[in-house]
Amino acid sequence: MKRVYTLCIITCLVMSLFSFGIHKITREDEKHLKVGFIFVGDEITPYTNNFIKARDHVKEVYGDRIECVTIYNVAEGQVESHLQELVAEGCDYIIAASYGYGPDVKAIAEQYPDIQFCVPTGDNANSDPVLPNYHNCFGEIYQGRYVCGRVAGMKIKQMIEKNIITPQQAKVGYVAAFPLPEVISGYTAFYLGVQSMVPEATMIVKYTNTWSSYSLEKQAANELIDENCVVISQHSDTIGPVTACENAKLEIPVYHVGYNQSMTDIAPTKSLISCCVDYSYYFEQSIGALLHDKKIEDCIDGRTYGQDAMAGLDKGWVRILDLNETVAPSGTKEMVEDTIAKLSKGELEVFSGPFTGVSVFDPNDRIDLNSPYKENAQSSSPTFCYILDDVISMEEMNEKKSHNRNMKMDSMQGQKTQVCLCT
Repeated sequence: MKRVYTLCIITCLVMSLFSFGIHKITREDEKHLKVGFIFVGDEITPYTNNFIKARDHVKEVYGDRIECVTIYNVAEGQVESHLQELVAEGCDYIIAASYGYGPDVKAIAEQYPDIQFCVPTGDNANSDPVLPNYHNCFGEIYQGRYVCGRVAGMKIKQMIEKNIITPQQAKVGYVAAFPLPEVISGYTAFYLGVQSMVPEATMIVKYTNTWSSYSLEKQAANELIDENCVVISQHSDTIGPVTACENAKLEIPVYHVGYNQSMTDIAPTKSLISCCVDYSYYFEQSIGALLHDKKIEDCIDGRTYGQDAMAGLDKGWVRILDLNETVAPSGTKEMVEDTIAKLSKGELEVFSGPFTGVSVFDPNDRIDLNSPYKENAQSSSPTFCYILDDVISMEEMNEKKSHNRNMKMDSMQGQKTQVCLCT
């Protein structure tokens, strides 16, 4: 019995050592990645902070299997040297998160075929030359814009029913960055959401011609407030518009619908709701693909088209953030849930209705939405680029104010845009 007992102990020890050895070999053989991130802003701006949350998510998921290197505050047109910096750092995968980075990133990707590159919100992955190591991704954000527009519409409808405004005063404003399809698609979807609740609604759009300028965005919002808009939304990167709405002391209140982050804490009395694209899923799935030596698009839980990937509310890539139930009318939450369900099931056409419009790129290119327009049909980047006749108008910002504020902003930017490299 003693010999049998001793033999059992020895056998157990040998098996334990063998198992430990196998585990050690497996751990040592696990693939590791160095992932580089280039951001146009930092955690202060909602747009970049949204990407930072996605980066932090993958760090938590993959632990020490990935190393992240991040460069902040890189202006569009100044990204090439920072891309080369990340290449020199030995990055296996580089994510450059701003639309305008696209051409420069693709040029670098062609030089380094062994490194994978991605430009979220970009639109050139499937244009010639198509590179196996260059990718785009985006959430179908028009869905979130439409939901938020319906929330705004419900609030306006309540204001009409309470005789705070007349139906003819159902005017919404929009602070927009550039006249690009991504922006135009977003504010059109928002308007169509509002109009589904208040048929009389019209919208004024003011372009700041910059992605991120607190002063210009706030100025644009204040000008829209002066024009008696009762709800203002935005496709811009700062909290300037929501701050303007919260600070406005008017007999008729002006409410705000946000983008990229919940803004209820900034404007507890005026913020209605926000929406965002959640890049966590794409980042996690694309990194997972590379860790297992697989093609990125083969591992994406969404729709793919060539080197491009997209998904919407159904996959969690688009999220509705923090309905402010202290401000929103009763029944809004139920309406939001119903609208999300219909959009997720493909039961609701957003770009549809008795509307015509003209392309911002070609005055001879007109559209009739009696035949619905299918957004994101073959690309993650939005393609709707038509200004709806009679209901959406473009207005210039006050030039004098804009010039003075731009000079001040340029001075501030010069102090801010120092590149920070951290791991």
